[in-house]
Amino acid sequence: MKQFISLCILMTLPVLAADSTSHLATAPLPKPAGKPVARVNGSVLTDRDLLREMMTIFPYARLHNGFPQAMEPQIRRGAMQMMIFEELVYQEALARKMSIAPSKMSRATADFQKQFPSDSAYRKFMREEFNDSQQLLRAKIQRSLLIEEMLKVEVTSKASVSLAEAKVYYSQHLDKFRTPESYSVQTISIIPPDNANPAQLKEARKRAEDALPQAKAAKNYEEFGLLAEKISEDNYRVMMGDHKRVDKSKLPPEIAQAVMSLKIGDVSNLIQLDQAYCIVRINGHAPAAVQKFDDVKEQLRPQLEKDKTEKLRFDLGKRLQAHAKVEEL
Repeated sequence: MKQFISLCILMTLPVLAADSTSHLATAPLPKPAGKPVARVNGSVLTDRDLLREMMTIFPYARLHNGFPQAMEPQIRRGAMQMMIFEELVYQEALARKMSIAPSKMSRATADFQKQFPSDSAYRKFMREEFNDSQQLLRAKIQRSLLIEEMLKVEVTSKASVSLAEAKVYYSQHLDKFRTPESYSVQTISIIPPDNANPAQLKEARKRAEDALPQAKAAKNYEEFGLLAEKISEDNYRVMMGDHKRVDKSKLPPEIAQAVMSLKIGDVSNLIQLDQAYCIVRINGHAPAAVQKFDDVKEQLRPQLEKDKTEKLRFDLGKRLQAHAKVEEL
C-alpha cells in the first residue's frame, strides 16, 4: 500500500518541506496527457505514470513548480527505469497467479482514502486520475499490492542478515573497521589579514602572545571554549573552538608534531602556521584500533541488509528484463 501512495498521492498533496535545491533553475512541470512513453511486453506506460515516478524521486517538484533543469534528465531516467521495473514485477506476479485477499484489498482501499486531508481532496484526485471510477482505483491498488507481495517474496524475505552472517562479514573485512589514531582538540587561532603588511603581522604576533597565558590558565574544556569564543579568529570559535575528533593524518604537520608531546588537558605553546598562530588544547587521544564487533553490529546489519536488498532488486530486474520486450517510445 505504501508504494501505491508514493506513486499516486504525491500528485495531489502539497509538499510541505523545503529543500536545498530552491536556488536552482527549474523546468516547468509537464502536463501529462496520457501519451505512451514505454511499452513492456505490450503493456503501455504513459507520461502520467512517468510523472508520478518523477515526483516520487523528487517530491519537491510541486513546491518549486518544476524539476531543477540540471537534474531533470537524471530524474526522468531514474523514473523511467523504476516504472519499467515495477511493470515487469507486476507482470511476473500475474504470471505466478499471485492474488490479494479481499480483506486486505478492503483495508488498503480504506487506508488509501485516509491519506487525503479532506473528502474534497480525495474526490478531486478521483475525478482527475480515475474519472470517478472506483473500479480503476481498486485495480491500481491491487497492482501496487501485487508488486509489494512479489518484492516481498523475491527481495525482502531474502535480504535479512543474521547476526552470525554479520560476524562472518566483519571477520573477513577487518580493514573496514579500523579506526585511525585521532585527537580531540580545541583551538584558538590568531589570523592576520590577507596580504598583511609587516605592522599587521607584528600585531597578530602580539595578540597571539597575549592569548597564550590566558589559554594556559584555562582549567577545563569550558574555560578554554569560552576564551575561544571571545578571541579566536577561526570558524570553530562559534563551537567553543571544538574540532571534535580529528584523524591525526589530517592535522597540519606542525600541530600533529605538537600534540604528540601533550597529555590530555594540556595546552600547547604557540604553533605558527604560515602567518597565523594557533593554540591547541588536547581533550582526548584515541590510538589506532580495530572496532569490536559488539560495537558495530547494530549499524552493520542494517547496512548489509540494505546492500543485499539493492543487489536482489538489481538481479530480479535483470532476470525479468532478459526475456521481456521493453520499448521506450
